Amino acid sequence: MSTHLLDLPDYREQAPEVAARFARIRARPVILQVQDLEKTFGDNEARHVVFDHVSLDIHRREFITVIGPSGCGKSTLARIVAGLDEATSGEILLDGHAVSGPGPDRGMVFQGYTLFPWLTVKRNVMFGLEMQNKSRSTAESEARSWIDMVGLAKFENSYPHELSGGMKQRVAIARALANEPRILLMDEPFGALDAMTRCKMQKYLLEIWKKVDVTILFITHDLDEAIFLSDRILVLGTNPGGVREVIENPVPRPRSVQQLLSP
Repeated sequence: MSTHLLDLPDYREQAPEVAARFARIRARPVILQVQDLEKTFGDNEARHVVFDHVSLDIHRREFITVIGPSGCGKSTLARIVAGLDEATSGEILLDGHAVSGPGPDRGMVFQGYTLFPWLTVKRNVMFGLEMQNKSRSTAESEARSWIDMVGLAKFENSYPHELSGGMKQRVAIARALANEPRILLMDEPFGALDAMTRCKMQKYLLEIWKKVDVTILFITHDLDEAIFLSDRILVLGTNPGGVREVIENPVPRPRSVQQLLSP
């Protein structure tokens, strides 16, 4: 059986408009700095290195995806940036300030549906706003604007059990963005959705990202998802974990699902 080589484009080659877009991105201020980060578990012979020497600068309004095999530390990296876990060594700086714990300057959307089941859509989105001691009327007004942005205005008084999986994640995105974070962390948020809903959610996310001044760090196992969404792709490896490559995505914007069918 003969083997035919496919004449595919080299991802390292960029069209002029793509090169110009990356030049504009690099001209923006660096919002997040990951500096020589290491995460290990255990001691001595039981010591397990999740990843080490992970460094990356992320620019304002950049969309970064992180891919790699299971166990390479993708979710752990997101949790450390969110302040939900601690690094063994290294440092993370957000706007030049060290990350030392959770804060409203970082929003997080998980794979599982983390909405409060006893609260309506509106009250779920209002929760973080009320924790900032905003008045009930102000929190309600701001929550409604975010709910409208994710296309769920008709469902503001519904409860999570009355929503589909995609709708729940749209509420989770609205809740995370309502605090106006500097960076939005998304840990495989569409992993539990069926293929059609996942595709719709990817398009929703890009539309929302265009309207909001937020930087996104997105964890995924899906290569097509990473290519469709991101500006750059951080590739992590294992044994030991670390950065294998940082790829500048050569696919031009705006993106469409038809691009997934083209060379």
